[in-house]
Formats: sequence, structure tokens, C-alpha cells
Amino acid sequence: MDEKGNVRDAYLQIPELRGFEKFCQGRRAEDMPQITSRICGVCPVAHHTASVKALDDAFGVDPPPTAKKLRELAYCGYMIYDHILHFYFLGGVDFLVSPDAPPSKRNIFGLIEKAGLNIGKEIIKHRAYGQKIVEIIGGKATHPVHGIPGGVSKPLTEEERKEIEKMLKSCLDFARFSVDLFDKFVLKKERYIDMIKSDPYSLKTYNMGLVDDKNRLNFYDGKIRVVDQEGKEVLKFDVRDYQKHIAEHVEEWSYVKFPYLKKMGWKGLKDGKDSGIYRVGPLGRLNASDELATPIANEEFKRMFKELGKPVNSTLAYHWARLIEIIYAAERGLELVNDSEITSKNIRNPVGKPGEGFGAVEAARGVLIHHYKVSEKGLIERANFIVATTSNAGAITMSVRKAAKAMIRNGKIKEGLLNMIEMAFRAYDPCLACASHSLPGGMLLEVDLYDADGKLVKVVRRD
Repeated sequence: MDEKGNVRDAYLQIPELRGFEKFCQGRRAEDMPQITSRICGVCPVAHHTASVKALDDAFGVDPPPTAKKLRELAYCGYMIYDHILHFYFLGGVDFLVSPDAPPSKRNIFGLIEKAGLNIGKEIIKHRAYGQKIVEIIGGKATHPVHGIPGGVSKPLTEEERKEIEKMLKSCLDFARFSVDLFDKFVLKKERYIDMIKSDPYSLKTYNMGLVDDKNRLNFYDGKIRVVDQEGKEVLKFDVRDYQKHIAEHVEEWSYVKFPYLKKMGWKGLKDGKDSGIYRVGPLGRLNASDELATPIANEEFKRMFKELGKPVNSTLAYHWARLIEIIYAAERGLELVNDSEITSKNIRNPVGKPGEGFGAVEAARGVLIHHYKVSEKGLIERANFIVATTSNAGAITMSVRKAAKAMIRNGKIKEGLLNMIEMAFRAYDPCLACASHSLPGGMLLEVDLYDADGKLVKVVRRD
């Protein structure tokens, strides 16, 4: 705080040691999709898929079309269950219940109390459907094992295809219901719209996402596109060139690095065109896309930007973007499961000699990059991961700072400070295990207030 007791600065400190890349060295390359999926129990499909794509590249092999479609189909299931988890259990309940509700109510149980028991059953059922799709294709619901260099380990049977199709149809209906619920509980309330558009929850950063050749969102493949604060394209590159465009800054107070765009450079924790900080995730990739490739999701995509402008700079709009992506995942999954090649037995091509490989996918939280150098013996010589929450680290810190400045005045902590700060970073759906590649997980929240002389004056803690 400054001399008047107002917030001068704020930091999001991540103390977990970053060590995952180091102990991957010397491992067999083909084990990496299983090893890296253990970075996080929420994002295993993303790490598994980015890893196997990096191995395709390292071994110089292009998987058959069916293998790519099966990988993407499993990925749609992952996006469905992950986004449902965040919206209904973690972040969206801030709005669906109330930002002012006590923590004991601001959760799935408070939502069931408010909206009814049936909605709770539907939430659990459709999250389970997403995991079941991953299990059918990937072999396991949490840590899939189907991805191998050059393809996948098993084909899809017609019975499995029909089961997945049935679940995806239901997921699409549930996704549309979720948008209607958000419309009723949030978008039709002026108070919440004002909060979404308010300055404490807005940042004007660059936006990054994976797009196809028509600049449409694609979770599984494409080029990495960056747009500026006005929605204009400033970069578009293949993952193999990521080091030409992305660098990682280090601060002494956090083990999580701060990626930034080399073209703009590191100018500190600030937004605007002069700053190289960018955002990824549902909002970042929708901002980076010109449209969506599926009809129902695209209509909602256009509605959001009509309401909030494009690009959307509001951090709280991540929740709306996440619901649009559930629709897209269900629609895209239905396209894939009805593809004539999806049950083909041609699911793997032979690999070549090992070398250097790059893989990128859209994790639920944003662009995820895996980069490996593989020795002649097929062992990992070097590994690097740029994870979505790492990319968002600068923006999350700035969001926390803006919320703290708005809430703390004259040294006084208002009622609900913790939740208002939580809302500032919870909208990103941050995954600190992924960001730090750390073995122990957890989400300790501790707010330390220092006066202008650096003396600790108050600690507010939630275990």
C-alpha cells in the first residue's frame, strides 16, 4: 500500500518449484505422453495430445487421417468435461449463485439449491459423458494412453461410435441449455453486465489462439495467431517457430515464468500495445478467431461480440466464451463421429529417425506447446513446455492488482475482498500445477498487506 493506505502494487506469487522438464531428460521419448499427462489431473488429455504431436514431429511421421480424427474426437470430450467442471463447480457459480454469496453457498451445492436438483444431475451426467468419450477412445478417462508416435493404439468400433454419437447429441443439448441459463442468470441482469464491462475486470492485452486456414478456432491443429487490442492480426506462425516469437521472463518473486511476445518485448506488468503480454484460453482464442466452424457455436460467438464488442477485453467474459466452446466441442465431435473414416483400421504410420519435435494444442486454458530434442537412441535430451496458465501469468497478476486497487481503500478491507480477488483470477481457470510443472497441488489463498514502509500490517488467509 502507499502512504494513504491504497494499493500501490500486488503480486500473484507461485512458490512451487518448476522441475518437470529436468526429470524428463534421459526418459524414453515414447513414454512422454504418459509422463507429461501426470503434470496435472485436470489437463492430462491436453498434455498427452501435445506430447504425442511433438513426437510425430520428432520422428518425422504424419499420422493417418483416421488417427488425427480420433485424437480430435477424444479432445472434444476433454473440452466438454473440463469446461463443465469450471463453469458449474469453480468459476461460473460466482454469477449463477451470486458474487456476494458466502463460500458455503457459492458452489455446486448452492447452485442446486437455487436452480433445482435436476440441474445438478444433468451437470454430473454430462461431465461424465465427456470423460466416457475420452475413456472409449483413449483407454482411460483421466490419463489416456491411446496416443503413440505416428497414430493411435486402437481403432473405434461401430458400437463405440454409436455410443459416442448419442452422448454428444445430449452434450450439445446441455451446452445450449447452459447458454440459456447464463443468459437468464447473468446477461439479463444489468448489475452483472456492468460488472463484466467494469474497469477492474478489464485488460487490453494481445490475444492468442490456434486457428485453421480460415482463421477459425481449432482445438487440435493449426497455426498460432495473435491479434492486437483492436482485433488486428500481428502474428501468425507454426509451432516450430514459437521461439522466434515467444520469450519467457523471470521475476524473483515467483517460480512461474512470464511469456511475452518478442516483437513488443518485456515492458513489465502492464497492458496496451507497447506491452508484449498476451492472453490465451477461451476468451483469447475467440478473440483471435474470425469465426467458428460450427453453426450453433458461431451464432453464439457473434452474439457475444455484438454485446461486448470485438475483441472483448473483459476478464469475466471468459465464462461466456467457455460456454460457447462447449457448444463448439459437441458440434465438432458430432461431425467427427459421423465421418466415414472414423472407424477405419488404418490408424498408424511407421516412424522415422528421431530428432527435434514441436507440438501444440489448445488446452482448456489456452495454447499448450511441447518441445523435445530426442537423441539417436530415442531418449529425451531436452524438453520445454509453455503452458496456458504460464502464458496467462502476467495477465492474471495484473487482474489481481486491478481488483485489489478497486477493493482496498484507505487501508480498509471491505467485506468479500477474497472473493473479489478470486474472481479476478478464477475466470482464467488457472492451473498452477501445469504452470509450475510441480508435483504437489493445492490452492492456498493468502493476502498479505504491506504499508508504504514495507511493514506487514495484515494477513487474510484461506487454506
